[in-house]
Amino acid sequence: MKALIFGIGGFVGRYLTEELKAHGYEVAGSDIMPSCGLEGVAYHEGDLLNADFVADLVEKIKPDAIVNLAAISSVGASWKIPQTTIQVNVVGALNILEAAGKHARDAQILFIGSSEEYSQKDGAINENDPLCGNNPYGISKMTQEQFVECYRARYGLKIHYVRPFNHTGIGQRDSFVLPSFCKQAADLEASGIPGEIRVGNLTAKRDFSDVRDIVRAYRMILESPDDRVIYNVGSGKAYGLDEMLDYIVSLCKTEVKVVVDQERFRPIDTPIVLCDNSLIREKLGWEPEYSIFDTLKGMFEYYLKNE
Repeated sequence: MKALIFGIGGFVGRYLTEELKAHGYEVAGSDIMPSCGLEGVAYHEGDLLNADFVADLVEKIKPDAIVNLAAISSVGASWKIPQTTIQVNVVGALNILEAAGKHARDAQILFIGSSEEYSQKDGAINENDPLCGNNPYGISKMTQEQFVECYRARYGLKIHYVRPFNHTGIGQRDSFVLPSFCKQAADLEASGIPGEIRVGNLTAKRDFSDVRDIVRAYRMILESPDDRVIYNVGSGKAYGLDEMLDYIVSLCKTEVKVVVDQERFRPIDTPIVLCDNSLIREKLGWEPEYSIFDTLKGMFEYYLKNE
């Protein structure tokens, strides 16, 4: 089985590559940087917004599976660059859909949506809950999903779709909230000098998963027989950012002071996001293997050792 991953050079790309290779896939990938730094991968530098490049690559690789990880994936970033967010997340997705329609009609295809597509809800969110993204990132993913439905109907493409909730792990950029907490704490611990961790809104509760659980779900969905089932993927547990920060601070022997920075607040921030993952548990037998607190400890120790 040949798998082609767009956006392979990003945070999730490395983990998905390892997951697919461990299950017998031959992996090729594309991204905008000169190298992806992954061994055993047929890498192709190129811009997802270049439709001719995308079509030529799909025709050349002739993949059995296609996964699109390429995206502006930060809600905060999407507020700063909404136009680019739409270009990458929607036009880039369209380029892949067009290429698959012409050159990979039989491939199993996976597009990555987001929990940010959903309307706000006090309880756990299931796949039948209404969609109403309240930020440029969520809106871009809703639009992508609508195009996926159109191209599935037009070309008969085998397109799987997933709405993952927050996920993190070693290698995620520290512009994201939990790596930021872990890196700031590890820097203070390494210095041995008391200091501050600067944070945004700590009242929000989020369902965070380990990225390794997420990519295992991606593979299982890609290999599942019904491409019309949309799955949520998340841990099924929501913790306050303050609770996760307290745990990270507890790993430090150095005195740490938490300082709220208004510049780190989002224009709109949903109070709670919690995944109802019962569908993927029942249909595919997936369930989380990692605790988010073990993940946080691993990230903290990684920064402490490597930064």
